[in-house]
Amino acid sequence: MSAARLIPRAALAIVALAALPASAAVTTFDNGTEGWSVSGRDTISPTGGNPGANMDVFLEDVFGASTRNDSNPDFLGDYRRFGMPLQLSVDIKINSITFFGTEVERDLVVELVDYNPPGSNYPYVSVYKHLGTLSAAQPGWRHFEALISDPNAAALPAGWGGTGDEDPITFEPRLPPDRTFTSVLASVDEIRFTTFVPGFFYGFTNFLMQVDNPTLAAVPEPTAVGLLALAAPALLRRRRN
Repeated sequence: MSAARLIPRAALAIVALAALPASAAVTTFDNGTEGWSVSGRDTISPTGGNPGANMDVFLEDVFGASTRNDSNPDFLGDYRRFGMPLQLSVDIKINSITFFGTEVERDLVVELVDYNPPGSNYPYVSVYKHLGTLSAAQPGWRHFEALISDPNAAALPAGWGGTGDEDPITFEPRLPPDRTFTSVLASVDEIRFTTFVPGFFYGFTNFLMQVDNPTLAAVPEPTAVGLLALAAPALLRRRRN
């Protein structure tokens, strides 16, 4: 077999390898909660997920729904350890969100929390990003994700906010002056996919919802090898001409 015929297979293999996450923590709930709960509820249904098992909960008269984990080290700690961009994601199915009997929608954010020592003015510092809107009007499983392009960035990336302090004029939440985006990512004590958007208040609400596949994945950036693989078909066409 000639080298010209081998190039496409090699290119496809390289592209496939380049597309795989370098490291990923995923909870499918087929093996239990792995530290996750939804506002303290951790009921698992063995079927009906996306696919398979899923966390299937009903929250009555709560201010919001928070899918969170503060005990699984795969999702916590120093996010800079991966040395590359990170993707945070979760699959959610909303069967009902009602406020005084009326279906409503709620915003969803991902929030990374670093708890402060006892005696601090605020219990924790966090960074967060809006992921989308939850509503029974959008049926079925939906995938929500956020990308952290540079875990070592000091400034908040576009679309990200911070908490742990507040603007004295607008009273909007913000990061304390001595904290940065990367300093929070260096010490993540809890991860949340939550309807509690910082700076907002909510009334008693009922949630009937399902959660699956919360994920923290390291995503390799395009490399010279990957670019070479993409260029291989063009090289092959030139070889055949």
